[in-house]
Amino acid sequence: MPLPIHHMIASGPRPVAPFSHAVEADGWVFVTGQMPTDPNAPDAPLPEGIEAQTQRVIDNLKIVLDGIGLGLEHVTMARIYLTRFERDYAQMNAVWVKNFEAGKLPARTTVGVTGLAVGALVEIDLVARRP
Repeated sequence: MPLPIHHMIASGPRPVAPFSHAVEADGWVFVTGQMPTDPNAPDAPLPEGIEAQTQRVIDNLKIVLDGIGLGLEHVTMARIYLTRFERDYAQMNAVWVKNFEAGKLPARTTVGVTGLAVGALVEIDLVARRP
């Protein structure tokens, strides 16, 4: 089996820790959890509220996927981390479903956590499969 391919996307969000944006192995693509930071202004304040932060995270994930020739339609699994689970779960879901084709949502796990990097309300990582 060939070695994994480690992807860093030039236009992607600046990493908040030492990692690759995505690692690909045998057609599977593992996308590192993204934060709601602006790739064009990484030191800018985070968007206000869970809806705006969720959309920014999804936009960042799309940048990474696009950088390796994939899209959200290739996503098979997602993990979502929320710092205010009970307060933000419904609003996060409302944004989430708008980004996928109806009836073609990836499998998913959502968990509440005590904190996330950069003070974010949400972080999302993905598993995708190259066709």
